[in-house]
Amino acid sequence: MIIKTLVENTCHFPDLTPEHGLSLYVETLQKKLLFDVGSGDQFQKNAKIMGVDLQEVDFVVISHGHYDHGGGLRTFLNHNTHANIYIRQCAFGNYYTNDSNGDERYIGLDKTLMESPQMVMTPRRLEIEPGFELFSGVRGSDYNPSANRQLLMDSEGALTPDAFEHEQNLIVAEGEKTFLFAGCAHRGIANIMEQFYRLKKHYPTHVIGGFHLYSQSKSKDEDPKKVAELGKYLKEKPTQYYTCHCTGIAPYQQLKEQLGDQIDYLPTGSHITL
Repeated sequence: MIIKTLVENTCHFPDLTPEHGLSLYVETLQKKLLFDVGSGDQFQKNAKIMGVDLQEVDFVVISHGHYDHGGGLRTFLNHNTHANIYIRQCAFGNYYTNDSNGDERYIGLDKTLMESPQMVMTPRRLEIEPGFELFSGVRGSDYNPSANRQLLMDSEGALTPDAFEHEQNLIVAEGEKTFLFAGCAHRGIANIMEQFYRLKKHYPTHVIGGFHLYSQSKSKDEDPKKVAELGKYLKEKPTQYYTCHCTGIAPYQQLKEQLGDQIDYLPTGSHITL
């Protein structure tokens, strides 16, 4: 499997540009796909420089209904007219964040794109085809991100805490390896991994994505004590982690001290083969 980070919050390559968001290009022996499309059109610009042809993408998975993961949908649709886009229907709901000044700011998706024939609204569990599976509806409260407290949804005209029913995760099986992709892990990466275990009766060999240990709206890292507890959980699992985006630099560095070679960071422009 090849994974290229088309865009995320950081970058070490002078010819590429980062942004607050996430887009991963994934190439398996059978398919080429995108996991999220970032905030706007930067993923497409970086893809061109990195030698990724968006017209060759077979399908797209949108992890949840926040602009920093689905804001580039229109750009993708302008470059690819055949790939299905798998997304929860509730991902087109009204989602907000409490900014540092206390104001509510809309962070949802462009609802006009719902009618695109390329959109496939997903149930809680879906096998796209053999080796590619989606699941949502994660339950549990272990190590849930504190930054979730700033995230809201419109429920019958009133703003309430986001329940993250719009969040889904991707499983890719290739040979003896199983890869779990999580966009922001709003439901908590530990809870997502436990849901994976309930479905598959084993833990993933690899986890890729953000762990939401940093609040962009509040510019605040997760409590180091809570990060340490999560790190202990992650270290006990037979899993290799590649994280980025909403994990945050300081929490990642703390996890790196705990997990060592078991965890790495994927900045914009990174290219790994697993």
